[in-house]
Amino acid sequence: MSKTAKKIAVVVGLLIAGFLIWYLFLKPYDYLVTFKANTTAGTINQSLKQWSLGLEGSNTVQQENLNSLNQKININDTVYLYNWKISSVNDSVSKVKVYVSTKENRFQNKMSIPFSNTNFEKVILKTITNFRDKLNAHLKEIKVSVIGESTTPSTYCAYVSIKDLQRNKAKGMMRNYSFLSSILANEGIKMNGTPFIEVTNWNIQNDSIAYNFCFPIIKSDSLPEHKDLKYKQYNGVKAIKAIYNGNYITSDRAWYALLEEAKRQDIEIHKTPVEFFYNNPNYGGDALSWKAEIFMPVK
Repeated sequence: MSKTAKKIAVVVGLLIAGFLIWYLFLKPYDYLVTFKANTTAGTINQSLKQWSLGLEGSNTVQQENLNSLNQKININDTVYLYNWKISSVNDSVSKVKVYVSTKENRFQNKMSIPFSNTNFEKVILKTITNFRDKLNAHLKEIKVSVIGESTTPSTYCAYVSIKDLQRNKAKGMMRNYSFLSSILANEGIKMNGTPFIEVTNWNIQNDSIAYNFCFPIIKSDSLPEHKDLKYKQYNGVKAIKAIYNGNYITSDRAWYALLEEAKRQDIEIHKTPVEFFYNNPNYGGDALSWKAEIFMPVK
């Protein structure tokens, strides 16, 4: 063998040895799954958390940021670690990379994966396929259309202030809808538009919000008094707007679409969305026909 051939063999051997050392001992994950979804990172984020609540057995989700979440799932006494990384491909498509590992049998898993279809792989693929199917089913139930720059309507309103988790927003509205409508109707106060919410604080890290649930009314010198009822003039603001169709429980999907639109257009915004609702969920019907106008105020 010539000296050149020996050098090439040594280099190749070192590369193979280096790869094996990295793959078996240094690689931080055991398995990678990648897929795309026709939605925003925020919608995937929220759908993942909602899906996690319905899983059997113990599991936890911790959010590093909107695009990165760590999940632990206990399946048959084995703890699976899922690191979900979400990135935007374009204005309508996101890519999801799921880095999976376990605390047990890591060396064995890495040795087996290239040569056989292991139970480890089957469990991972079943779990992620389940989430992807639930996500795609959810996307068929909603529609978000970004319109562009607009202005929110101005109105005088009666309102109640609420603090809760983001996913409980619609429950808070339903809980107070009858209260607001009955107390105003009993005093003959006339409505002057469609109900809306004004978010005053949105903690994206822990999915909590504070908001005012508002009924537009015609201002009067004689307004009913109640310890939980307040009144104010809501002044319209410049904003970017989206139309949301679907169950109002998940109207926050439009918030994330507006966040991404603002980022693409380099628009500075206040992360305090305003939502105007044009249907009463108590009447039922096809939720996809329900309409809400969603605004994200511009700085």
